[in-house]
Amino acid sequence: MPRPPDPETRPRAQSLFEQHLTDVQLLLARQRRVEALVEKQEMPRHGVVEDLVHRQHLVELHNLLRRLSAAEIARLIEVLPEEDRITTWQEVEEDRGELVLEFLPDDLRAELLAARPLHGAPTSVVSAFELKNGRLSQARIGRREDLAGVAPIWIDLVAPSASVRAWVGEFFNLYLPDPEDVTDIEESARFYIDENGAVHLSSNFLLTRQGETRNVAVAFILHNNILFSVRNEELPVFRLQRLRARTQPGYVSDGKDVLLGLYGADVEYSADTLEETYAELEKVGRQVLSPLVSDDEAAEILAEIAKGEDLNGRIRRNVLDTRRALSFLMRGRLLSAEQHEDARQILRDIESLDGHTSFLFNKINFLMDAAVGFININQNKRVSKLTAITVVFVPINIIAGIGGMSEFSMMTQGIPWPISYGAFTVAMALLGLGTYHALRYFERREAAKRLAARRARST
Repeated sequence: MPRPPDPETRPRAQSLFEQHLTDVQLLLARQRRVEALVEKQEMPRHGVVEDLVHRQHLVELHNLLRRLSAAEIARLIEVLPEEDRITTWQEVEEDRGELVLEFLPDDLRAELLAARPLHGAPTSVVSAFELKNGRLSQARIGRREDLAGVAPIWIDLVAPSASVRAWVGEFFNLYLPDPEDVTDIEESARFYIDENGAVHLSSNFLLTRQGETRNVAVAFILHNNILFSVRNEELPVFRLQRLRARTQPGYVSDGKDVLLGLYGADVEYSADTLEETYAELEKVGRQVLSPLVSDDEAAEILAEIAKGEDLNGRIRRNVLDTRRALSFLMRGRLLSAEQHEDARQILRDIESLDGHTSFLFNKINFLMDAAVGFININQNKRVSKLTAITVVFVPINIIAGIGGMSEFSMMTQGIPWPISYGAFTVAMALLGLGTYHALRYFERREAAKRLAARRARST
């Protein structure tokens, strides 16, 4: 295959970035064509050749990225489609990956790290947010000296090490705890004001990732009108808050607004998760209400119901924790009149969620009882069949017992044994068949009586 055109042959008026973008897109397009040929595998030898060409394209892409700066690579990744973006990120050198990520927005950074984590790169992220023209402006903080050049209203620490928490806390003259160490149930340990006037809150936020939902602890500190948040995982609620505060002028004015916005977004996230739980339980409900449910299907239904019950419990725990935090802020008169009204609105939303979670709890109990009922019905059917088989074979066993006695040979003396035992076997078969048909007759008669009674009641 021919190599990509030499950039020097392109028009001089074309920008350098557009040249690089065209080169990358050309290599990626050829790579996709090769992958399509490899998937067909029309000829084994042809497939091997195409695989070698595929690797050659990746090498060319890797060499092209080595010649670009981190900012240029970040700009390329940002404008490429998702599939090409991941492929390009895979070819970025490991030691330059962290620098490239610094030029990318948070959501895109999380997407790339999920596709290929940076082994050995620092996982701690410290971000300082300032107000500029009514919007939040983010600054990445890598060392203590970087804090001197910003006037933040929000300091966000994601998976910080003890040393990072130490130098950030020393700069602002406060102690930043590990969020996993402040998960006590007692309100006095989760919500309090220290001797320096700093407000400490520990709250749980809902996180759904790869089909698993759990509560993540976050430690908040309000000190000198600055909100400090410490957490060990990236949360969608925080990404949503940053996006809103960046795009909507006047959305936040101080650290308390940021905190209330986070609590409000968490309630919204819980409501969305609750709606998804409703949808899942609707599917389960249709299965439960079907005429026939096997034991295996009932087991799967019980597993889905248990999952829904666990998720419903986590949502209730989450909104209860948010209610306690807001009540503490309101009782402590730490909010302005406008912020106080925002907190009351969040509490009203939580009250509406309480009703939904209670209804969902009752529905889960109903579905659980119905699934267990089907299992009991199936077991009763099996026991009934075993009982019928036993009834059929009881007379046969009696006759077989008589035939097994020594007197049988005396009673059939003079009759050839093949005839006598053959007749005895036929008699047992006829007796068993007669017993079976007699049971079927009585069952049909009882079913007909029940049907007639049901029709009589309906008329």
